[in-house]
Amino acid sequence: MREIAPEHFRNVMAHVPSSVAVVAGLVKGAPTGLSVGTFVPVSLEPPLVGFFVGENSRSWPAIRQLGAFCVSVLGHDQASISARFAVSEADKFREVPWRPAPSGHPVVAGSVAWVDCSIAAETTAGDHLFVLGAVIDMGVEVGQEPLVHHQSRYRHVAER
Repeated sequence: MREIAPEHFRNVMAHVPSSVAVVAGLVKGAPTGLSVGTFVPVSLEPPLVGFFVGENSRSWPAIRQLGAFCVSVLGHDQASISARFAVSEADKFREVPWRPAPSGHPVVAGSVAWVDCSIAAETTAGDHLFVLGAVIDMGVEVGQEPLVHHQSRYRHVAER
């Protein structure tokens, strides 16, 4: 089997567009979250979703302990929110409006849609963890075009 260099892998995979979302939880009364570029539907019956998070994430362990989370699918005009949640910072929700999902976990205001979940499973996948969420509730927020990540840039979906 041929060995694939990390830079080559990253370059080729940059051609595959991915969703952009914020995974959040209410930790000790304070909203906590992280940006993910891999949020996907997994199953209709039962309703399951999934995402990948780096094993070295500082935000995920606190959310994991809750046993639940809410995903906000970001809209095309929310690249700055994704960038903010992609770095380690004490208060990522500072000046980011949100409302509670039915579970109480944060839904980012202006997001395209939200999915409230309990953690169904977590599996190691190389240098990442795959988190499988059992959908508890969900909804469409503003119905705008989603933000996507493609070729190392934030983009939005446009019809031709």
